[in-house]
Amino acid sequence: MIIETRNPQETFAVGRRLGEKAQPGQIYTLEGDLGVGKTVFTQGVAAGLGITEAVSSPTFTILQEYESGRLPFYHFDVYRIGDIEEMEEIGYDDYFFGKGICLIEWANLIEEILPQSHISVTIEKDLNQGLDYRKITIQGLEEFDKREGD
Repeated sequence: MIIETRNPQETFAVGRRLGEKAQPGQIYTLEGDLGVGKTVFTQGVAAGLGITEAVSSPTFTILQEYESGRLPFYHFDVYRIGDIEEMEEIGYDDYFFGKGICLIEWANLIEEILPQSHISVTIEKDLNQGLDYRKITIQGLEEFDKREGD
């Protein structure tokens, strides 16, 4: 699925729709260059889960936990992970296989520990389309939609 947005509010709204439909155990990977809107998108996911507290990127802490929404929300930023062992020290599997949802920025850095079944979100700019234009590609959501209907 490809969604085009023209401003941060629309990018936020895409995240909110995903958060509203999120199911326990879902893992979202989030890729995109610096400044592409990953935090805005993540804030939208949190809003869709009913989380009202401020959501920011956990760049220096690796993980932020939000328990106040409809589901627990675990926001990872693994940009500064030097080794998979750091993820083991955090106890990542408790989060990945828990009752909440995980959103992992820079997930390509920990591909070897990602479950095969996850939802991939990529946000890209195209300056030819305008400064605030974003192309959001979502893959893997269909798998979860199929399971929901089973």
